[in-house]
Amino acid sequence: MEYTHARRTAQISQQDRLKSILGGSVGNLIEWYDWYVYSAFTLYFAPVLFPSDDSTAQLLNAAAIFAVGFLMRPIGAWIMGIYADRRGRKAGLAVSVMLMGGGSLMIAVIPGHATIGVAAPALLLLARLMQGLSVGGEYGASATYLSEMAQHDQRGFFSSFQYVTLIAGQLLALCVLLLLQLALTEQQLESWGWRVPFVVGGLMAIGVYRLRRGLRETEAFEQSATAKEQPRSSGWNLMRKHPREVLLVMALTAGGTLAFYAYSTYMQKFLVNSAGFGRQTATAIMASALFIYMLLQPMAGWLSDRIGRKPLLLAFGFTGMLFTIPIFTALENVTSSFGAFLLVLSGLVIVTGYTSINAVVKAELFPANIRALGVALPYALANTLFGGTAEYVALWLKQADHESGFYWYVTAMIGVSLIVYLRMQDTSKSSKI
Repeated sequence: MEYTHARRTAQISQQDRLKSILGGSVGNLIEWYDWYVYSAFTLYFAPVLFPSDDSTAQLLNAAAIFAVGFLMRPIGAWIMGIYADRRGRKAGLAVSVMLMGGGSLMIAVIPGHATIGVAAPALLLLARLMQGLSVGGEYGASATYLSEMAQHDQRGFFSSFQYVTLIAGQLLALCVLLLLQLALTEQQLESWGWRVPFVVGGLMAIGVYRLRRGLRETEAFEQSATAKEQPRSSGWNLMRKHPREVLLVMALTAGGTLAFYAYSTYMQKFLVNSAGFGRQTATAIMASALFIYMLLQPMAGWLSDRIGRKPLLLAFGFTGMLFTIPIFTALENVTSSFGAFLLVLSGLVIVTGYTSINAVVKAELFPANIRALGVALPYALANTLFGGTAEYVALWLKQADHESGFYWYVTAMIGVSLIVYLRMQDTSKSSKI
């Protein structure tokens, strides 16, 4: 009788765990949809909010604000990471999605430059700063939540759903773009149609806020919250007690985040501006490649639970250094959409070695009392320096007629991270979760 009761309790606990992971993942999807809609619709709203006759200059202005939004990510990681460590993971997740939704609704109603002048890009900047604050805290809270909620031998698999939902958010943004491209004319999209996805994102964020308020808190946080005589989460305590781990997270992130943004966010613009594909064709290529890429994440996460995290990181490092330049060079001259799809997909397959497990690798480096901040802050710093500036650097080099310099830059940063992967321990064997 006692055995049956204990077994039933364990079963209910497992059901609660899966329900919480699903709930946290859905929220993460909407959060990243709101973030990536900006990039997906840049080609349409840039002429409305920025004055210029040069399309590349308009994209540069929009990319600059995209990069500036990243400057808020370390601040968001710092504030929201501390909040999630002190008040709970689900509390941090709820606040982050509320900020993200507010930014989306603000963008949806901004009048054009022809109506309010420089106030239009200024308001766009304010909205992106709010969203940067949000997404800076989202990464640490969601990576920590999914890693802590999963069982020991399933952490790689379940934490990979952070990037499944991140990619799904980007894919959803592209699908909305495809639907609007089919339903509206180019003139309608440039005039008012680009506002629709921001309205949708804001409304979905409201629903996700209510969902996240009802999530189950992780046992790791509850145990940490009741423990005595341990340092409170703060930037000072993080740097004082875990300086090696902070530098390790920044270094292992640099190449991975740059490669991810090069092959995902920037790639859609590269296919239009450099490879010569039409907007709809480029969107279709990216949507198809990202869908397969999304499915690869849990497979790679599952593999890391069997063979360790380090082999996957090494695979990304070596293949990224070998094939980044050939892939981008080939894309410059590709003529068929299927050929472009295969090249883009090959780049995304390479990046999978990093994206599928980077969340759990970072979470396994820190104790529970400072884990959300430890995951979020150094990642956000590296992401701001390398991921957030990827589009701007690529477009700047293209405008300067040195586009291939971007390919070498990505390769070099992957090489820097590879050195770290070679020297670091396998976190699955030394996990602090």
